[in-house]
Amino acid sequence: MQPDIRPRRSLLYMPGSNARALEKAKTLPADGLILDLEDAVAPDAKEQARAQVAAAVRSGGYGHRELVIRVNGLDTPWGEEDVRAAASAGPDAILLPKVEDAAQVSRLDRLMRAAGAPEHCTIWCMLETPRGILRAEEIAGALARVAVLVMGTSDLAKDLHARHTALRLPMLTALSHCLLAARAHGKAILDGVHLDLADAEGFRAACRQGLELGFDGKTLIHPSQVEPCNEVFAPDTAEVAQARRIADAFAAASAEGKGVVLVDGRLVENLHVEHARRTLALAAAIAARSGSGA
Repeated sequence: MQPDIRPRRSLLYMPGSNARALEKAKTLPADGLILDLEDAVAPDAKEQARAQVAAAVRSGGYGHRELVIRVNGLDTPWGEEDVRAAASAGPDAILLPKVEDAAQVSRLDRLMRAAGAPEHCTIWCMLETPRGILRAEEIAGALARVAVLVMGTSDLAKDLHARHTALRLPMLTALSHCLLAARAHGKAILDGVHLDLADAEGFRAACRQGLELGFDGKTLIHPSQVEPCNEVFAPDTAEVAQARRIADAFAAASAEGKGVVLVDGRLVENLHVEHARRTLALAAAIAARSGSGA
């Protein structure tokens, strides 16, 4: 199983209580926006943020950007009403924080259906607790409506009593475990945030590490992180050219009844062709998005 080929290089958290930020988001080159009702919103601003975010989604104007509403946990005073408001607004997805089992996913799905959420509105699950990480495979396979797993590395580090280090060694077990769960069920998966806004090179290194591990993209906390993240997670010119050579050579070999072919001195089989075709599809989707100017 393969996730849908939709660019998700950069998903930027935007505080739902900040009307100016919600408007500014329409001009940012992020692949998606996570309009946040949870951590970024103070308790006394929750209801205002909920109404503001729902209105922003309904009014549109965000172009190609994937719109995701992060609700509060379902057992908080705000969670269920957040889901009802989000579902009626019809974003691309609803992101549930601190998911720890399939039952929470099913509960969210029932609430969304009761509130009339459109079928295109998928479920994204944040994995940010030890229990959630250990049950990642259960969560990823809970429902077909689950589309994306999102790593919550800040909360996870707190629960693990771990340190934020340059190489992120304390996170690697959890990151790899969740990546396996996502791919086993054909889901996309996003890396966690980088907290040090002054550390531009460290941020790029974290993006490269996420790319090398296999993540589709990264969640972000500031607009300045969007462009470098997009650059790292997009196939570069050399990758696209090699993918084209592989796809073309394999197509020519297949037409002659051959199952393998040499490209640049390397043996190419079906598995390499599948990766090459995904690279080409992703590059084409990014190019189409850039060309739209939206």
